[in-house]
Amino acid sequence: MKKLITFIILIISHSIAAQTFSISGRVTDPEFNPILFVNVYILNSNIGDATDEKGFYLLKNLSPGSYELEVSAIGYSKKRQKVILLNNSLKIDFILVPEAIKTDEIIVSAGKYKQKKLELPVSTEIIYGTKLLERNFRNLESAIRFVPGVNMTEDQISIRGSSGYSRGAGARALVTIDGLPFYTGDTGEIVWEMIPTTEIQRIEIIKGAASSLYGSSAIGGVVSAITKDISLFPKTMINAYYGFYDKPYYKEWDWSGELRPFNGVTVSHSNTIDNFGFNLSLTRLEDLSYRRDDFSKKYIGFLKMQYALDDESSLTFLANSFNKRAGNFLYWKDSRNALINSEFVSSNSIETNRFLVGMIYKNLLNEKSFLLLKGNYYRNNFSDNGIPQNISTSHLFRFETQLTSGLSERILLTSGFEVIPAKVKSNLFGDPDAFSAGLYSVADVSFDFPLIVSIGLRYDYGKLDSLESSGSLSPKVGINYKLYDNLVFRSSLGTGFRNPSLAEAFTSTSTSGIIVKPNPLIKPERNVSFEFGVNYSFQPLFELDFAVFQNEYFKMIEASVDQRDGKIFFYNLLRARIQGFETSALVNIIPGVLKANVGYVYLHSKDVDEGKALKYRPRHSLTGSLEFNNWHFGLGIYFRYQSRVEEIDNELIDLGIVRDGNLRVPIYQTDLNFSYDLISFGIPAAFYFNIKNLFNYNYVELVGNLEPIRNYSFGFNLIL
Repeated sequence: MKKLITFIILIISHSIAAQTFSISGRVTDPEFNPILFVNVYILNSNIGDATDEKGFYLLKNLSPGSYELEVSAIGYSKKRQKVILLNNSLKIDFILVPEAIKTDEIIVSAGKYKQKKLELPVSTEIIYGTKLLERNFRNLESAIRFVPGVNMTEDQISIRGSSGYSRGAGARALVTIDGLPFYTGDTGEIVWEMIPTTEIQRIEIIKGAASSLYGSSAIGGVVSAITKDISLFPKTMINAYYGFYDKPYYKEWDWSGELRPFNGVTVSHSNTIDNFGFNLSLTRLEDLSYRRDDFSKKYIGFLKMQYALDDESSLTFLANSFNKRAGNFLYWKDSRNALINSEFVSSNSIETNRFLVGMIYKNLLNEKSFLLLKGNYYRNNFSDNGIPQNISTSHLFRFETQLTSGLSERILLTSGFEVIPAKVKSNLFGDPDAFSAGLYSVADVSFDFPLIVSIGLRYDYGKLDSLESSGSLSPKVGINYKLYDNLVFRSSLGTGFRNPSLAEAFTSTSTSGIIVKPNPLIKPERNVSFEFGVNYSFQPLFELDFAVFQNEYFKMIEASVDQRDGKIFFYNLLRARIQGFETSALVNIIPGVLKANVGYVYLHSKDVDEGKALKYRPRHSLTGSLEFNNWHFGLGIYFRYQSRVEEIDNELIDLGIVRDGNLRVPIYQTDLNFSYDLISFGIPAAFYFNIKNLFNYNYVELVGNLEPIRNYSFGFNLIL
């Protein structure tokens, strides 16, 4: 009997061993977009597969046993998972997240064509769109605050100290969306809240003067928003969140006696039919705010259509609309009433209507050359209910032709021409118009040894209404030398310039206790920018980057108070100097699971003539994060610090307009993020929970303006 039982067991075991099974599944990114050409293989074997256009893979003819899978793709973190095959096939789906350490990151903005990040002569940063959703950033300016070398004073961006705060007039960083400039025709400001964060694939940030390619507004750098690719199959996304502000730190500040809520919802759809594809999204955002008279209700529309004319050419249409009805919190009543508007503020509501439409034609002339034709129109209208009422409507047009061509195996030339007319009708600025034009050419030269030299020159002409016209040459030279595969040196030297905006030259108004007067003598500002940097990496564990920089500004435009009449006006400093260094480290503590990021910037800014620091430039800045991602669960801790700024708008305090405006402290902000996806249950959905300003720390960026107190939000992302 024992021999018979043993014989039966042997037969059954042999039968099971003879059976073969499979492991299959799908690989997507955190937004459940399929990732093509992902390598899925069994370690210590020659069994593997690559995902197809819909992200599916299949490993077949597997015997029962224990296996370890590795899933990898360029630009994404690797994942490993142990599985056991018994008597059935397995279905295992994976989500790969963009990797923090990538030697082959591609940058489009630096040279207006695709380049590897580590082959550039300038410092760059990338923010991925998935992080905007996970951390519930519905305004891009909130995300940019965590980028090393970038500071925000309210909605004014400063890259390596390029800007202070000019009350919404002018910007020293150019923002683009799919290559189309994104600034208004009157004030020249950046309307961050108009950019649809749910439609962003990534944000590229170029640090340092980029006027040789981009012209006037890029004197401090470039922020380029690149929208998502159009889906090859029908995809509908529903993204929504709900949150509320905690009670203020002090009971005296609790003006409402309740938790103030905020919420938002986005519905988008993407599809491709033959040669035509589109992305369409509608967003509604509402915020009742932690501050009185600071409510807002916003509607954002976005449309991207693309048509492939043939294998070599395509036409892209872009439209972005924005409607906002909001309160007008300008500065606090005093420090004991920090969340209540000052009685000097003359209006309590603002209505804004803006839209941008653009067209991009791309033609691949040959393997080494392509032609780009770009045109866009940006209309901006705003009004308030103040006395007197402020109203402005501006129209900005832009047309650009760009040709990128390979002159030889080692020389790539990018040349272009653009014209930008603008027209304004306003009781703030009058009815001025402006015109500017630019002609540029940049050559990137590669050598037999690992050296890349970039040489560029741009000429710009500008005319602001009745002011004298001006012209400017902006040369640049940059080098990138790869000493070893993991050690790269870079350096750049260039000049930049910026024409004053119509608002800086012609504003004439009296509102909220502030009187602003025009300055017909204002001139363009210029700078000379230098950087030297080094990048060292030990893949896949860590990457270190270090850069020193110096910027000399001539006739720098700043806002100040005329001591003779107490009125604010924009004027030219004779000379300003900004210098410092920046260092960052990215570490994969457990590759694909746990990673850390830290960045520190030392900034010394100086008004050379006055011998004092420039306004709103912190000397020390530190950002850091620790992120865990495994088992479909994510946890992130984010921190930023800025030292107490040395100089502010003391004139507003001395005139009694902003009471207790001298109160300011260093900035400490800590955020927490939790996420969980349901893909293991076969549901293409993810949930997010965020706590921002975890310790409810009170700080200001601008005099008399308390930044957001602790708040909580819960959101989800569902793909249909």
